[in-house]
Amino acid sequence: MKSHEMAEDYLKRAGRCLHEAEDAFREGDYPMAIRRSQECIELSIKGVLRMASIEFPREHDVSDVLTNMAWKEMGSPDWFTDRVQGMARIMREITPKRGPAMYGFEKEMKPANAIFSQEDGMKATEDARFVFETCKKFLQEWKP
Repeated sequence: MKSHEMAEDYLKRAGRCLHEAEDAFREGDYPMAIRRSQECIELSIKGVLRMASIEFPREHDVSDVLTNMAWKEMGSPDWFTDRVQGMARIMREITPKRGPAMYGFEKEMKPANAIFSQEDGMKATEDARFVFETCKKFLQEWKP
């Protein structure tokens, strides 16, 4: 399978996660909105890296890989390189929420719905949409 096919598959699944995140937010399940948003962000960014044939570590936060690439030298569009730092920041902020959004703080017996607010869910879904749309556009326009 070619890198672009893998990238397209990642983005397809990222879109599904975004849809689930937005559904969860509308239903008031803010922790699940955060969890699915994180998954959307991770798959979207990894799709871009895969499209560029960039190997990344098998971990949830690959923001360092994203920011350490010479995107301009690789011929990526300016609008994309202008968004790289913001996407990396979003990934660094949401990734630590991944586990607590699913399980809460088990040692403290504090469930996920007691940790995350409506504002948290809204920010996560808005950030996920931004990253997804940016990465989707990149895959549609950029040809290595």
